Amino acid sequence: MAEAAAERFGASILSVDSMQVFRGMDIGTAKPSAEVQSRIDHHLIDVSDPADEFTVVDFQAQGRAVLRAAKQSGQRVIIVGGSGLHFRSLVDPMTFAPKDAEIRSGLERMTPDQLQAILLEIDPASPEVIDMHNSRRVIRAIEIWQISAVTPSERANSDESVAVRSYKPLVDHMSIGLDSGRESGERVAARFQAMLNEGLLDEVTSLAPRIGRTAAQALGYKELLRVVAGTKDIATASAEAVSATRALVKRQRTFFRRDPRIEWIPWQDERHERIRCAVSRVGEVAGWTS
Repeated sequence: MAEAAAERFGASILSVDSMQVFRGMDIGTAKPSAEVQSRIDHHLIDVSDPADEFTVVDFQAQGRAVLRAAKQSGQRVIIVGGSGLHFRSLVDPMTFAPKDAEIRSGLERMTPDQLQAILLEIDPASPEVIDMHNSRRVIRAIEIWQISAVTPSERANSDESVAVRSYKPLVDHMSIGLDSGRESGERVAARFQAMLNEGLLDEVTSLAPRIGRTAAQALGYKELLRVVAGTKDIATASAEAVSATRALVKRQRTFFRRDPRIEWIPWQDERHERIRCAVSRVGEVAGWTS
């Protein structure tokens, strides 16, 4: 649908899929083919080796540079996908706090009770803004405070955080969503089987010796890496990948449904009709003509 709209309106595509940034991860991320990319300019695809880390901070920097350049040149851009966090990192006033591996390592050796006690001493009001039973979030809150001396309450009440919660954008944009319909679970299973038929296991096998921590968490790759390692059979890994993808679909639906800026298009069973509706609505909402 995005490809059809891009061709119709002379736009480029900026992918906000957190895993399409990695080279060689083609089948499992449903990356557009080389032929499609030769016809339509794509951004944030194949920009990192899978052995390397590519954080949302890296993504934000490169993606915003694309948007700035497009604005200066008058180029139309269609943002497509994928990760809700990566999308909002581009269009909303999100600043990501720095990290310190040494601090984090020390905190990870502590018990949940010790961590909670530290955070409560730092910021007695932290339970109002932090899930105290989520050790990962508690550790992150303490890490941020030790680096910047900013408490969770202060971060939550900053102008930036208020704007993000209120969906006040940094970058003007129009958002259109396609409802996934009620049979999305069946489509997830069929899609994963199609990827296996296309050679996904071979792709994972070739990447396994050099895949990094971030890339190894990609759905489908994470499960099939265990097949490559000999710790899971293909049927079990496939079932786990489908189940995890269905859970992700549910989380993404919830995430994006919270955004009042998104106009939703009802699901259409016919692919041609889905494309027609999406292209038509993009032109109407954005005010674009062919």
